[in-house]
Amino acid sequence: MTRDVMEYDVLIVGAGPAGLSAAIRIKQLAAKANQEISVCILEKGAEVGAHILSGAVIDPIALDELIPDWKALGAPLKTPVTDDRFMLLDEDQAFRIPNPLLPPLMNNHGAYIVSLGNVCRWLAEQAEGLGVEIYPGFTAADVLYHENGAVKGVVTGDMGLDKAGKQKADFAAGMELHAKYTLIGEGVRGSLTKALEAQFNLRDHADTQKYGIGFKELWQVAPGQHKPGLVSHSQGWPLDNSTGGGSYIYHLEDNLVAVGFVVHLNYSNPHLSPFDEFQRFKTHPSIRGLFEGGKRLSYGARAISEGGLQSVPELTFPGGALIGCAAGFLNVPRIKGTHNAMKSGMLAAESVVEALAAGRSSDELLAYPAAIKASWVWQDLDKVRNIKPALSKFGNIFGSMYGGFEMWLASFGVRLPWTFSHKKPDHACLKPANECTPINYPKPDGKVSFDKLSSLYISNVNHEENQPCHLRLADSSLAISVNLKEYNSPESRYCPAGVYEIIKSDSGPRLQINAQNCIHCKTCDIKDPMQNITWVTPEGGGGPNYPNM
Repeated sequence: MTRDVMEYDVLIVGAGPAGLSAAIRIKQLAAKANQEISVCILEKGAEVGAHILSGAVIDPIALDELIPDWKALGAPLKTPVTDDRFMLLDEDQAFRIPNPLLPPLMNNHGAYIVSLGNVCRWLAEQAEGLGVEIYPGFTAADVLYHENGAVKGVVTGDMGLDKAGKQKADFAAGMELHAKYTLIGEGVRGSLTKALEAQFNLRDHADTQKYGIGFKELWQVAPGQHKPGLVSHSQGWPLDNSTGGGSYIYHLEDNLVAVGFVVHLNYSNPHLSPFDEFQRFKTHPSIRGLFEGGKRLSYGARAISEGGLQSVPELTFPGGALIGCAAGFLNVPRIKGTHNAMKSGMLAAESVVEALAAGRSSDELLAYPAAIKASWVWQDLDKVRNIKPALSKFGNIFGSMYGGFEMWLASFGVRLPWTFSHKKPDHACLKPANECTPINYPKPDGKVSFDKLSSLYISNVNHEENQPCHLRLADSSLAISVNLKEYNSPESRYCPAGVYEIIKSDSGPRLQINAQNCIHCKTCDIKDPMQNITWVTPEGGGGPNYPNM
């Protein structure tokens, strides 16, 4: 197929915090050196911020470096953290851990409660003001390579194909975008990242990546329940000691409250439904009152990378680099990654500008990983490198106690001489269904707890229905012969959007994939026990459209 070609100096995949920060930094440095550097960002969401989902409490350290006058420029960081609370829950009660007992690393003062989607929209305005070209609604479907194997750029997804892959009347071929350097900032478990990791063996010297699934709802609560600046986290109920995770509740401005729940995807019981654990959490006696009489505005879910320092792959390949959550820079105990994602984009940008100034192209940006290891990003992750594996190794209670001990030592400048490793990938942690206890979840009450379909409605998800399915099975028979028979069809529970459904008929059960429901969380790509499901990009502009998330 003949495709149109566009040429740039730098191509960035993903208009998230990392990609936008990289673009801004490139343009800042280019202007300072009187260089002309063309920069393009591809974004698969219908608009910048449409697919951005995060709690979010952000540490402004990277933003202070990137745009020091962000306050004067109207950045949407309106609610500073004024109160920190950490709770332990059992089924009936909540026990608050006194703040002086919490490691200083867990202190959120100086951070801001934000809509990360709105922060990205504002960063996009700053980038476009500097001359960056941003194209929302276009997917980066495949990587392009030079004859010598270096990355040449990407091809955008074809539009107007039917379910059988045949061209419809409105067919439009994807374009080739070529660049001297391509930065991949597509977020957690991106399809291009997976391809590049395999092509260049980027994970050969890294531990397996570990993941969680994070849920979020945005509520407008009664004025008497609203406490602007309050940040609350919890561990414990409804999860058992062997299932990692916890909650967050963040009070923004205008009576808005973000509530969310994270379940670590190394859980073993295939009967567990992360979505229903989240809904059950909101019914706790100490939580329910906050939301009664309020209005639920938005819902979404997204996989998050939890492996930390041990799971960071090689960051560069000939012709480009991984930035942000594509590389995995989340600080798990702080539940913060935006500052590290932004800084990684900035450091990659500096190495790109240096390379272009030297007349280089399509080689490895070796200055970038060296800069990461010398930066506060590496220090941030090194201090907490043992927390996630300790939770996996010792369980929630003793793992949290160990983690608190190590973080307190880190606050005094003491670094323990060992680093725990991640053992199994998350998909290998499921046990057969007959070895595990079924979980009976309460019926949603429609007041504080809800079902998947009503939740999906307020995620504003939309896909062109007559298009190739973007959730691909390597072997369709495994859905019944293995997943249903041995694991009781876990995909029908770990998916937060009702995509996977077992249909019973006279000819036997079959798996139905409701791809139009997909909110691009990537959990199925991660947790399927046979690694039989591959998530690829659907038509550009499809998926959720999160407002103020």
